[in-house]
Amino acid sequence: MSAGDSPDPGSRADRAASFELGAAQYASTRPSYPDAAVDWLLPTGARRVLDLAAGTGKLTERLVARGLDVVAVEPSDAMRERLAQTVPGAHALAGSAESVPLPDASVDAVLVAQAWHWFSPAAQPEIARVLRPGGRLGIVWNVRDNAVDWVGRFTEIIHRGDTLERSYREPVLDAGLFTAPEHRTVPWADRVATSSLRPLAASRSYFLTLPPERREELLGEIDDLVATHPALAGRDAVDLPYLAECWRADALPAAPGAP
Repeated sequence: MSAGDSPDPGSRADRAASFELGAAQYASTRPSYPDAAVDWLLPTGARRVLDLAAGTGKLTERLVARGLDVVAVEPSDAMRERLAQTVPGAHALAGSAESVPLPDASVDAVLVAQAWHWFSPAAQPEIARVLRPGGRLGIVWNVRDNAVDWVGRFTEIIHRGDTLERSYREPVLDAGLFTAPEHRTVPWADRVATSSLRPLAASRSYFLTLPPERREELLGEIDDLVATHPALAGRDAVDLPYLAECWRADALPAAPGAP
């Protein structure tokens, strides 16, 4: 691709790579995760936890706050550098879901926040490898509650023209590696400045890979929504409702004779 070309907004590879450019926006606008969701995902007695595809550390900081020994693995240099600055209590490492730089059976839990949809099938055996016997895999997405009118309109704008499948979906786990996943939904709300809704939209991989003219067109619609919707107009801050969609499963014992 030449320097003047825009990435294909339908390309998964370009979309995943786009976070290298959007780390600052991601860190400043994306929500954290509710305590009730994190508590449900973690196994009882967990001490060492891997935050896999940790991004800028939104979940990592919640784990460190619990006094856990946290390793955060993230492939994007820009996002990992931001994580190391904002969550110095975690051990940040370069790596990916398909190549985790940790020894076998070295963590009690592997948590994946807002990233499972980027993983290839090779990630599951690698996750099982680093989990201790009976260790926990926990997966969570923050999903906007589109039943709220302005949130539904916001979501429609930021997905308009997006050809990739939406990220949130029930994870399909290898039955030879993990127990059947349990599911829980945790409703919560993030108090945000209305002025942050534009950069929140701009932090999405779809927007990061759009041609500048189209990106500005859609961001202009976000501005119009903020200026005119009765729930937003004239307000400095608003509750942005989310559903934290959580799944958890435990690693199965290795079969006799397995490597």
